[in-house]
Amino acid sequence: MDSVAAEPHRAAPYRPSHPPRGLSLGRAAPRSPTGALRIAMLAPPWIPVPAPGYGGVETVVSALTEALVERGHDVTLLAAPGSRSNAHVVTLLDAAHPDEIERSLHEADHVARAFALIEGGQFDVVHDHCGFTALAMADRLDVALVHTLHGQFTESTAAFYAHHGHKAAVVAISRAQIECAPAELHVVAAIPNPIDLRAWSLTERKDDYLLWVGRMTEVKGPHRAIAAARAAGVPLVLAGVIQPGQRAFYEREIAPHVDGERVRFVGEVGGEVKRSLFAHARALLMPIRWEEPFGMVMVEALACGTPVIAFPEGAACELVVDGLTGFLVADEAAMGAAVSQLERIAPAACRAWVAGHCDVDVVASAYEQVFRDTIGARVQPLAARA
Repeated sequence: MDSVAAEPHRAAPYRPSHPPRGLSLGRAAPRSPTGALRIAMLAPPWIPVPAPGYGGVETVVSALTEALVERGHDVTLLAAPGSRSNAHVVTLLDAAHPDEIERSLHEADHVARAFALIEGGQFDVVHDHCGFTALAMADRLDVALVHTLHGQFTESTAAFYAHHGHKAAVVAISRAQIECAPAELHVVAAIPNPIDLRAWSLTERKDDYLLWVGRMTEVKGPHRAIAAARAAGVPLVLAGVIQPGQRAFYEREIAPHVDGERVRFVGEVGGEVKRSLFAHARALLMPIRWEEPFGMVMVEALACGTPVIAFPEGAACELVVDGLTGFLVADEAAMGAAVSQLERIAPAACRAWVAGHCDVDVVASAYEQVFRDTIGARVQPLAARA
């Protein structure tokens, strides 16, 4: 890649593909009251920001980047080719790598090029969403670095964070995620993933179907959603991507039940189709059986005024307020029974909860505080300590 391609440039103004309409809640994005920051937003190298289809981290990075720009900060987005933003956009690699996610070759290449740019001294703070490489090398930077945890802890990742987590300010996306973290890892804050409420319409009148959205895996529970919907006697719409290695599960557990009426599978959805599915469902079913660190689909449903019926696993216990924004239930039978209680849940209350906790301006304000605290008390690089 030549040096010209790595120079920051101001992209054409980004206009979301989902213009705001029909919202009952909204907010102006004020400038930061204590001065602008120069922020390097380090996205993963795999998928453009915002993601053209499925891309959870990329969606989060896009929303937060736009909010920080609106709040008056000077943000440079370091991301995969094809990325768009109102921030300065720098694409460091020659191509995106959607089929090679987590391949260390591309992550290391992406982060090394980003660090070379960051070390020029034009940034106050780096916000890292990239994975592992930037955190492992954060003490080599003479710039404060904030690292957001996006995934679950496994035996391997727990050991990694226990060893390297002290090198940056680490932010979790839920209290449930913190509870699963290794004891050696100090997390400075739990800040939820953001959603821009202006892009999601509140819908008071619902259609007669239940919704499940996610990856076609056993832990996400699409087969349990089918059982719950059958117990409730309400049609179910399944929307999600079948990723490599998931076809056998789909063919064995899901396909035999898909009849186009009681159970419909619509595949991966995005844009207006996705928002319409969320807005008009009677409820989103979240029958997960793992410690999911967040669950963005729950926030998207609640933003539309659609309640969530979930198992009390992971962050579901934080995102679903039992009796106010949905119900926490023990199993498929209880999930089916809860459908008859949905009239107790006010759509406006669901959306109001999101506005107070997960709206992008609330989240951006929380990150501003973390950025300033980290700049003021950042870890000294190895050269300075020596």
